[in-house]
Amino acid sequence: MVTLPPSVRIYVAATPIDGRGGIDRLASLVLSTLSLDVMSGHLFLFLSRRRHLAKLLFWDRGGFVLITKRLEKGCFHLPTEIPAGATQVTVDAAELALLLEGIDLRGARRRPRWEPTSRPLDATG
Repeated sequence: MVTLPPSVRIYVAATPIDGRGGIDRLASLVLSTLSLDVMSGHLFLFLSRRRHLAKLLFWDRGGFVLITKRLEKGCFHLPTEIPAGATQVTVDAAELALLLEGIDLRGARRRPRWEPTSRPLDATG
């Protein structure tokens, strides 16, 4: 699995796509439907209507990269439900990896994680 920096966001389009669309079609959907900058370096995931096909689009310095995965059996499941009226949802890199493996995360429970406090550490540590 590729490690992504925390500044890279992963957007999943709420509307299913026609699986025959290529880079130009998906880039135009990012601009028109998601209202996001396609050349921002963020990742954009699109699922087909039957959710057996996933297309991941992103800009990498000199051009677009399109990764396509088709499940021969089963379908992709989003880890969260898409709110009504939303054009996209965001997922983290771990959720993306599991989603692309075809693992259904809808019943999964995320454990509490440590988060740093906003106060600086004193000299004693």
